[in-house]
Amino acid sequence: MKKIAILFILMVFVTLISCQQESYSTEKQDKRNYQAEHKKEPNTALVNAGVDEETDEGETSEQDTPNQSDQENDTAEQEDGLKVIDNPTSVELVVNKQRKLPDGYEPGDLVDANVPYHPSAGEGNPKRLLRQVAADALEELFQAAEADGLDLIAVSGYRSAQRQKQLYENSVAKNGQEHADKFSAKPGTSEHQTGLAMDVASAALVAVLEQSFIETDEGKWLEDNAHKYGFIIRYPEGKEEITGYGYEPWHLRYVGEEMATEIYQAQTTLEEYFGLYP
Repeated sequence: MKKIAILFILMVFVTLISCQQESYSTEKQDKRNYQAEHKKEPNTALVNAGVDEETDEGETSEQDTPNQSDQENDTAEQEDGLKVIDNPTSVELVVNKQRKLPDGYEPGDLVDANVPYHPSAGEGNPKRLLRQVAADALEELFQAAEADGLDLIAVSGYRSAQRQKQLYENSVAKNGQEHADKFSAKPGTSEHQTGLAMDVASAALVAVLEQSFIETDEGKWLEDNAHKYGFIIRYPEGKEEITGYGYEPWHLRYVGEEMATEIYQAQTTLEEYFGLYP
């Protein structure tokens, strides 16, 4: 009799445990289902937020999701360690591979300098533009060069961030990444976007913007006299590790006469002048 009673109690106990496990499994599955549904809602909202409202199909693209793009750009800047310049209108600013202009920056006082231009920079071409203070100084420089019997031409001044992007990508495609990084700036890190830089050349030199420019009378004159008009040779020879770019005897950058003279006399770079180098 006792054995029957014990057997009965065991059967009841096993049945209760089985019911509890089943209940627990059901509750756990219900919880999983709820979490899955709850997680799905915000994902759907994110996708809908990126829908191009101008298309009936509701297609999305990177251009149609500015919030996502901005977040990616911010992350890239932090990862690259770039410093965003907080005073881009200063003529003393330093733009290089570590220091970039604010997104969308465009100088507000761009003008045509009254100087001879290379045929590639015809009337209305943005390459003719400089900020007013730099344009005035360039005119004085060209007049002085002409008085000394030299024949300079302006080749390329202002470039927008979009134009710089095209040039950089073209250089990568044509010459490879290493060459592009040596001679072409990424968007936002080009001095040409400041409106304070102008590439110049000898009118008699067939190949413009070549290092052989320094062998011309115009190139030598610029090296010795540009500072008198507020310009420096921005990327001098032997300073590649500091400036991040190869030697460019044609690249003039306006910084003002006082600073330009100090940099010329010290035979240094803009980075060294401000202590902005590794």
